[in-house]
Amino acid sequence: MALSDVKCRNIRPASKLQKLSDGGGLQLWVQPSGTRLWRLAYRFDGKQKLLSLGSYPVISLADARQARDEAKRLLKAGADPAQQRKFQKANSPKDTFRSIADEYVEKLKKEGRADRTISKVKWLLDFAYPTIGDKCIREIDTASILTALRRVEVRGRYESARRLRSTIGTVFRFAIATARAEADPTIALRGALISPTVTPRAAITDPKALGGLLRAIDAFDGQPTTRAALKLIALLFPRPGELRAAEWKEFDFESSVWIVPEARMKMRRPHRVPLSRQALSVLASLREISGGGSLLVPSVRSVSRPISDNTLNAALRRMGYGKEEATAHGFRATASTLLNECGKWHPDAIERQLAHIENNNVRRAYARAEHWEERVKMMQWWADYLDELESKNARVISIVGRGKPVVHARPRESTWNPTATVHQTSRRISKLRTSH
Repeated sequence: MALSDVKCRNIRPASKLQKLSDGGGLQLWVQPSGTRLWRLAYRFDGKQKLLSLGSYPVISLADARQARDEAKRLLKAGADPAQQRKFQKANSPKDTFRSIADEYVEKLKKEGRADRTISKVKWLLDFAYPTIGDKCIREIDTASILTALRRVEVRGRYESARRLRSTIGTVFRFAIATARAEADPTIALRGALISPTVTPRAAITDPKALGGLLRAIDAFDGQPTTRAALKLIALLFPRPGELRAAEWKEFDFESSVWIVPEARMKMRRPHRVPLSRQALSVLASLREISGGGSLLVPSVRSVSRPISDNTLNAALRRMGYGKEEATAHGFRATASTLLNECGKWHPDAIERQLAHIENNNVRRAYARAEHWEERVKMMQWWADYLDELESKNARVISIVGRGKPVVHARPRESTWNPTATVHQTSRRISKLRTSH
């Protein structure tokens, strides 16, 4: 008896497999789990065979009957339906842009790229998929790629469009390397997109203005962990992402060093940061707040998640500093500028502390010195200098010169006193090392 949609839909599973026939070898198998599968039983070359046609209701009764009739035509022509399906799969254009892009992303994961990097690549590729994602990569031309790029560019996202072109080109080069494409169509699109206006991240490089910013951070009435993070980013000038995801296990309090793992570094190399007395003092206070978890500065919503990308910049905005005045990343430019201007430290020591890589390939091959001892002294000098600038009555005369910068200031009775801070910090660091 032929099946009906009502019967297929309402049949209930039993303890054993049920096989409902529709005629001509077409069967609906009802599994004990409730899954309904279409099967076609037929004979070919004297042997009984079974062909899977999909699941119900994804494949409707009408679709299953059409597939059965097509199989019957193949049998009448002397062809095995199962073999014919294998042949079609082997010759189908399976090398779509999307599938190759997925392989490329998997390659990045195996290479140990940061989760943030992989997320950015996937985010960019999502812009391309609606236009070229399901096309065979050999059939994608320059015009198709330009259409995908224009859809991003027309929204005013010029930098995203530029990066998308680069990412699509990377996928094509991966396809060329794996013998699935012959050329990279994105090469012809150089110069076709609107160039974004490059705006450097805002940074305060005037010593007097920097002192005002430091006082604003000290008086910040938001989350204590956010205030501590801003103090640390000023003292240590890491990239914001390196500090956001920092864990307590990365800090060696006996040796006064923070070792940032390579997975979180831009250049994929572990980076050592000397910890000044002031940095250790901030960490000691911070541990009393967030020391119960693994993260240095966890989110207020979950101790297992770090603060968001925007937390530090939002805090600066709350203090009254616009995005054209100060940014969390800008503390790196602040430190680089003032450390170089003082003339006290070797430029290579400053660059190493910023975790910059030498652009000259030949020089990079030979200049491998870490300048560690100098960096330790430099980071303590920098912390002392920031304390001087933060003093409310500081009047900065000059930072230029080979010697110590000239800063006239009276010590603040309530906050900064060099002698008192050393002793107070020593006691707190001792406690921190013991608890660690």
